[in-house]
Amino acid sequence: MNKRTFIRCIEIWLPSADASMLEFGGGLFGDARRFEAATRGLCFGRGEGLPGQAWEAGHPLMLTSLQGAGFRRGAAAQACGLTSAVALPLFVGGALRAVVVLLCGDDQEHAGAIEIWHNDPEASPDLTLQDGYYGTTGDTFEFLSRNTQFRPGTGLPGRAWAEQTPVFMPDLGRGSGFLRTDSAIKVGINRGFALPCSTTGTQTYVLAFLSALATPIARRLDVWQPDAMASHLLHSFGFTEDPAHSAPVAAEKIALDADCPIAQVFASGVPVLWNGFVVLPVVAGQRMTAVSVLGL
Repeated sequence: MNKRTFIRCIEIWLPSADASMLEFGGGLFGDARRFEAATRGLCFGRGEGLPGQAWEAGHPLMLTSLQGAGFRRGAAAQACGLTSAVALPLFVGGALRAVVVLLCGDDQEHAGAIEIWHNDPEASPDLTLQDGYYGTTGDTFEFLSRNTQFRPGTGLPGRAWAEQTPVFMPDLGRGSGFLRTDSAIKVGINRGFALPCSTTGTQTYVLAFLSALATPIARRLDVWQPDAMASHLLHSFGFTEDPAHSAPVAAEKIALDADCPIAQVFASGVPVLWNGFVVLPVVAGQRMTAVSVLGL
C-alpha cells in the first residue's frame, strides 16, 4: 500500500509521579525516525511546549505550523514531512490522565484537513471553527469552513457534539449529511472522522479530521462504545484502507472487566500502545464515552 496517512505520528505524554510535568509515555512514529529520536528525551512542564500548553489551557490546542519558536522539534519535523499538530488533554473526574499529540503531514499529493470546533454556551448555540489546518486543500474550502456553524446533530462536528462519541463518515458524497460536500469533492476530500474532546470547563470542543483521496486518516480506525447495560464495550465501527491491516480484536463485544487494553483504557482513561496500535480514551468534557483504536 503506497498511500501515506494524514496522521503520521501519535505521542502519549503522561503526568509524572508528582504531577509536576509531562513525561514521554510512548508513541507511534512510522518512518519519522529522526522525529522520534528528538522526542524520547523530552519532558514538559505546565504551559511548556504544545503538550504543556494544552494541559494548562484545559482544552485541545493546534499548531498549524511546526516551524515557529513554540515548537522545539521544528527541524526534525520538517525533515520528516510533519506540518501540523494537535494536542488533546485528557481529564477524567478533574484529574489529568494524559496529553495525546497527533502530528499530521501533507504535500502536493497527500492532502488533508484537521479542525477544532468550539462552542461557548454563553455566547452562541453553535459550534464555530476555533482553528484549522487545511494544507493543500485550497483556499475555498478553508474559507467556507471558517464561515460555517453547526448546531448539535448537524454535520460531522455537530453529530459528534450531540452524540458525545466519535463519528466516522466513510463517504462525504451527497446524502451523507456533510454540509460542505460540494467544496470537499472539488479538493478531493472524501472521508471524515470527528470526536468530542476533553475540557476542564463548560465549553465544548470537537476535533475533526478530513482525509483526501490519496491520504487516509489512518491505516486502521476502530471505535468501541459501552452498551446500554454498561457491562460491555461494543465494536461500533471499524474501517481500514489496507485489507492486511486487521482489527486489533476479532470479538464484537468486550466485557468492561476483561483483561484487554481496550477495556483497561476505558476504565483508566490512560492511553496505551498495543501491538502497533494506539488505544485512546474518548473523553467528552470529563466523562469517558468510548475508546478509539488507531493504527498508522
